[in-house]
Amino acid sequence: MGEARITVSLGASAYDIVIGKGGLDRAGEMMSPLLKRPWTVVVTDDNVRAAHGEALDAALGRAGIAAEWIVLKPGEATKSFAELEDLSERLIAFGVERSDLIIAFGGGVVGDLAGFAAAIVKRGCRYAQIPTTLLAQVDSAVGGKTAINAKTGKNLVGAFHQPAIVIADPCALATLPRREIRAGFAEIVKYAALGDADFFAWLESHAEAVLAAEAAATAHAVKRCCEMKAAIVAEDERETGRRALLNLGHTFGHALEAASGYSDKLLHGEAVAAGMALAFDYSVERGLCADADAKRLKTVLANAGLPIGAEGIAASGMELLDLVHRDKKAEGGSMTLILARGIGQAFIERGADEAALAAFLNRKTGGAQTRGRR
Repeated sequence: MGEARITVSLGASAYDIVIGKGGLDRAGEMMSPLLKRPWTVVVTDDNVRAAHGEALDAALGRAGIAAEWIVLKPGEATKSFAELEDLSERLIAFGVERSDLIIAFGGGVVGDLAGFAAAIVKRGCRYAQIPTTLLAQVDSAVGGKTAINAKTGKNLVGAFHQPAIVIADPCALATLPRREIRAGFAEIVKYAALGDADFFAWLESHAEAVLAAEAAATAHAVKRCCEMKAAIVAEDERETGRRALLNLGHTFGHALEAASGYSDKLLHGEAVAAGMALAFDYSVERGLCADADAKRLKTVLANAGLPIGAEGIAASGMELLDLVHRDKKAEGGSMTLILARGIGQAFIERGADEAALAAFLNRKTGGAQTRGRR
């Protein structure tokens, strides 16, 4: 598969997602036309700097672009008020102007934090995304959602701020730990489960290739997810309608992440996997979805070594329900859930039945759960 370009059609805020081998080596060439001056600030973390920093430095240098670097600590805890303040002060100290382009170079944490800083420094600077994790390439780098976590919930403080370009190079995934690949795979499954039954069937037979980060399979999966997200974002940029479908698994997943203290105990993609399994199980219990479809979903996730329930989370069903209540998609004090009528048939349920959900969560946290091993 050669280079693919997908346009996120948002009028004056439109931008391209560039997917393909060698994208990192050509980052300077692709960034150059977007710069008002040949200078940038790269925001990354320790792991990405060590693995890919020299490659990006060289790519920018070949295009005559000077770069300052800000290197953060890896991990979800970095998405905090304290780190946002520090990053913003450092960007200001470097002399970033509104017309400059900040590069978010890393996974979802770096993309969320750097994108949010770009949204607020000087009342809004431009930024680019070069995602280096599978999860960021298929999901978080696209769509302009930027945020940090609050004490009471994930991504509760943030802004919609679209990037100027997204460059997704499958070769950047070669250094990822297996666990990070699995976490990204969960987001790929999400796209198939919410709106593309044929893609889901493809995943059932190509999961091994994606989990092994084989270039062709990975590029196909990234391209399909980005196509789906680009179409949905173009239709509903600020999540007032259909874009909420992209949160399949996230309402339950965010509650599980909060209950685990945003620690390495549960990566975001793992939480999404568990959340999807819960969403499908709840849909089955409500008579909305065939049990066979829920089993297909959980089989794909479990075979990839992902969690398919709330096991290992020290929280009761009522505690999880309280965390679900705090989700940013809540409206008028009532809960909004993303449920499913089958594989590829997600839908939005507003005003969810709290008593039924509480009973469901109590059962799920009170019984033994299973976790796939790989």
